[in-house]
Amino acid sequence: MQPRRARPRHIPADRRSATRRAVYPGTFDPPHNGHIDIVHRTLRLFDEVVVAVYERPAKALLFDCAERVALLQESLEGLPAVRVEPYSGLTVEVAHVLQAAAIVRGLRATGDFEYEYQLALMNRHLRGEIEGVFLMTAQEYAHVSSSLVKEIARLGADLRGLVPPRVAAALAAKFAAPPLV
Repeated sequence: MQPRRARPRHIPADRRSATRRAVYPGTFDPPHNGHIDIVHRTLRLFDEVVVAVYERPAKALLFDCAERVALLQESLEGLPAVRVEPYSGLTVEVAHVLQAAAIVRGLRATGDFEYEYQLALMNRHLRGEIEGVFLMTAQEYAHVSSSLVKEIARLGADLRGLVPPRVAAALAAKFAAPPLV
């Protein structure tokens, strides 16, 4: 028996758009320079980027959704064709509603690839017309993650080169020591 080959799915005329749009989803808690770099690089490939901020992930958050959206908007200010929007539900369904051609994800390491590959295959199963696009993180950000940024901010380390200045200020405010009573 021959293995079943995946056939490319035709994009219906009503789903085609003159604007090539990509969705870059994440929790962005907090946004860091690796995220910002992926947005810049995605703009080289697509006409428009929607940075989609997931409202309710199954993990504890430092910043609420409105704060994360505001931090990203400030960090991406001045970039043409970028908008930041909160979302809930399946990412691939949000991409469909936004008429996106692709979902963009940044990859840092092998572990990222395995997880993202599985998600991309499920997204293809659900909405085959939306491509998964993976961008390797820039070398200078390969060690940066939101979890590590929060940890070093909590311990008072220097965040220069890791996060935009506005994010550094927001982290400092979150981790300011309460007054001793």
